[in-house]
Amino acid sequence: MTLYRANPKHGVAWITGGSSGIGRSLAKDLASQGFAVAVTALDDDPIDTLIVETAQMPGHVTAFPCDVTDEKRMAKTVAAIEKELGPIVLAVFNAGNYIATPGEDLKIRDFRQSFEVNYFGIINGLVPVVERMRIRARGHVVLVGSVTAYFGWPTTAAYGGTKAAINILAESLKYDFDKMNVRIQVMNPGFIDTPLTEKNMLPMPGLMPVNRASRRMARGIKSGGFEVTFPRRLSWGLKLLSLLPRSFCHWFISTATRWQGRPLNFDRKPPSE
Repeated sequence: MTLYRANPKHGVAWITGGSSGIGRSLAKDLASQGFAVAVTALDDDPIDTLIVETAQMPGHVTAFPCDVTDEKRMAKTVAAIEKELGPIVLAVFNAGNYIATPGEDLKIRDFRQSFEVNYFGIINGLVPVVERMRIRARGHVVLVGSVTAYFGWPTTAAYGGTKAAINILAESLKYDFDKMNVRIQVMNPGFIDTPLTEKNMLPMPGLMPVNRASRRMARGIKSGGFEVTFPRRLSWGLKLLSLLPRSFCHWFISTATRWQGRPLNFDRKPPSE
């Protein structure tokens, strides 16, 4: 049996984190393919202009605001989308946040917030939507990871940890999802020119315009491969690097990011008791 691949004739595409960046651009790409696109973002991240920009496309965009960290509200959002627009045949879990975590300034709340948004923000939507896909015996799920999942980079202890967890999540679920006729993919982009990367403290080789990145994601959704990673020159180089001894990998990344010469920046006063 050929594993299901989402088709706009069958139902709705749902994108989380769709108010800006790659999520917003992908919403436009999917609407141009004829999908009815449900876009979820925070209540104070309006998508009015996105709705206007896609008004003349074969598909259309509808807003379903929600905080992805709210488990109960996410389940209600899934129900609301299907009641108003029809069955969700494609779910793209794109919502994410980057919080730099330099080793000299670690904060528990930064790790907790990163996992609440990047990882549990997926789980909160994945569980209710896949239950519906299981009953219908077809569906297509896309999880957005990152090339930072391949190995550790400076300041990405929290962010990279969430993306590595997302990759393992996708790999682990694929065995049973295949039997349910639910295709699962993981997208591992490199550096994309979005508001998120503006927070990055590292050099960003191969920085990719957001519209090119979303088109690459849209093509990857159509092709259906388990992992989609881009730009290839960067991502495949990093894949190769990850196979080499960790001592070399650490030296290379430290040199490439000029991190070895970066001074530590912290308050030398002991923490108050």
